[in-house]
Amino acid sequence: MTGEPGVPPGASEATRLLCAGTYLDAGYRDAVIEELYVHEERLAAPSLGHDAARVLAHALRARRLEVGWAAAILGLWAVGFPLSNYLLAALLLPCLVLATASWIRGAQERPPWYRRFPAWWLRWWGRIFLIYASVTTVRAAFGVVDQRELFEFFDAFLPTPLATALFENGGVRIQPVNAWSALLVLLLVAVCVALQRSQFARALAHELHPARFGDMAADPAELAEGRRFQRLRQRIRVEQHSPLVMYHAAHPFCGAGRAYDTWSLAVELRPDPERREPPLPLNNRVILDRIHELLSRLRLPSPHAGGAVRDRLRRLEIDECVFLPVAGLPRRDLAPYHQDAFVVHSAESVEEGGETRRHFLRARVGGWEEEVVTTVFVRVHTQGGMLMLEIAPHVLLPVRADFENADRIAHQHRHNSPLGKAVWALARTPRSAPLAVATVGRGVALTWRILTAGYGAAMPDGPARSVRELGSGDTASLFQDMDVTRYLKSIQDRVAQGVRQVLKDSGYRTDEFAQKVVNVSGGSTLIENAQGAFALGDNNVVTNRAPSAPSAPSTPSAPSTPTTPSAPGAPSTSGAPGGSNAPGTPGTPNGAGGDGNG
Repeated sequence: MTGEPGVPPGASEATRLLCAGTYLDAGYRDAVIEELYVHEERLAAPSLGHDAARVLAHALRARRLEVGWAAAILGLWAVGFPLSNYLLAALLLPCLVLATASWIRGAQERPPWYRRFPAWWLRWWGRIFLIYASVTTVRAAFGVVDQRELFEFFDAFLPTPLATALFENGGVRIQPVNAWSALLVLLLVAVCVALQRSQFARALAHELHPARFGDMAADPAELAEGRRFQRLRQRIRVEQHSPLVMYHAAHPFCGAGRAYDTWSLAVELRPDPERREPPLPLNNRVILDRIHELLSRLRLPSPHAGGAVRDRLRRLEIDECVFLPVAGLPRRDLAPYHQDAFVVHSAESVEEGGETRRHFLRARVGGWEEEVVTTVFVRVHTQGGMLMLEIAPHVLLPVRADFENADRIAHQHRHNSPLGKAVWALARTPRSAPLAVATVGRGVALTWRILTAGYGAAMPDGPARSVRELGSGDTASLFQDMDVTRYLKSIQDRVAQGVRQVLKDSGYRTDEFAQKVVNVSGGSTLIENAQGAFALGDNNVVTNRAPSAPSAPSTPSAPSTPTTPSAPGAPSTSGAPGGSNAPGTPGTPNGAGGDGNG
């Protein structure tokens, strides 16, 4: 149970922005469809804080709409060629040049010079010739251009043999009605471009509006028919939130995001010399239960704040998950996702310490409306008088910036003036024909792979990509980085505290564990029984000095007790060599010198 109720994954802000991204970015939309719809043999990756099935529903809907508009645009061009007596052919060449310029430049905000310069040259070449072609077409519509000038016009845009063949023996005679037909086709294409953008804006204002997105029953994308989609949607919703994770060996944590300072340590289980009783037997379940208990206390607000606390730790989710390899599974629908199978796997794997089947305690914090998801996987194992502790933090970065701006883009389009909408559509009309060809081509290729590749009868495979990871940005804000660091420090500290308490209560020494957890969790190096001087990191200076004269003996001080770390990853205060750096924050050179144990 969590501290306070949260938003269902299907209605989270991250899900809404990912759905909006399928209308904005064709590449992202195709990647989602490829992973979840085309490759039917792949199981869904764990969906932390979002609903991949709903993103797939909107991806398929966005593709249907885009393919429909692309077919309409191509139909207009196909009808316009004979009506204009092939005058549109001269207008098509500058359009292809402008589309090529956009492709060469790429999607980067500041592309390299070897892409920016040729794109700039082609763009201006295409603009100049498009203006020239448009002016000539308008003149032809008013009958102020003779056939000789039209031949020179065609010869400037088309290969000379083709232009000669069109005008030879009076084969093509451009009449004003042909020019008016060409202009009308271009106008209708611009109307299609404007209506397509308006449809996207309406989707953001209705089914993807924050106030309405929570009503999944009224979402038109969810109501789409099709046996394949309905079958895959049900499977995804069973697999994506199951505590049983079927993984591919190459990327077992697919869906959890980027790894943040994964670390592990091993300590000898040595009896406490100050305790007369023999140490108690130690097992993994006892340690995990204590860690679970301490992590649950992170949900409790300060007594002075009461109900005013809105910290995301109040919604900390703690559960246990079992990772199973997908290799050897005969069919996708035979994956053991039912509760009874998970109970059996969990009970068997918690103590076995296997290589392929692994048991983890999972702690998850969905911050910033599930846009920054921090997940910590904890694994404990005792073997041969040793205690092994593995901690694998993962962070899902915020959704891409252009997806987050979807509401702003739609609002700006809806409230723009008619003149502004017309200029926006006309500016994108030249590239509409090449983009329509590419859209229809991708749709045909996708349908062909579904029909011929045999993915439906293929052997099951693990997830290759995550919908959420595909839609994540590259950076996070400073506030978000601070929150991630706080979540990780809080969780890792409670994990270390839980292990230390169990060791102490069972009659084992805790000083070695307390010292190692500070060093290893911070990413520094632990050097035991080092004699002499040593230095770690950059810009360190080691000076060899002669020993000074012996001074008067002083009263020996009491042996110091190793200090329990306040948070794994924090700088050591117990004299251990090597500082540590918080995840996601700039590091500083670490250094240590002197004698003694590391």
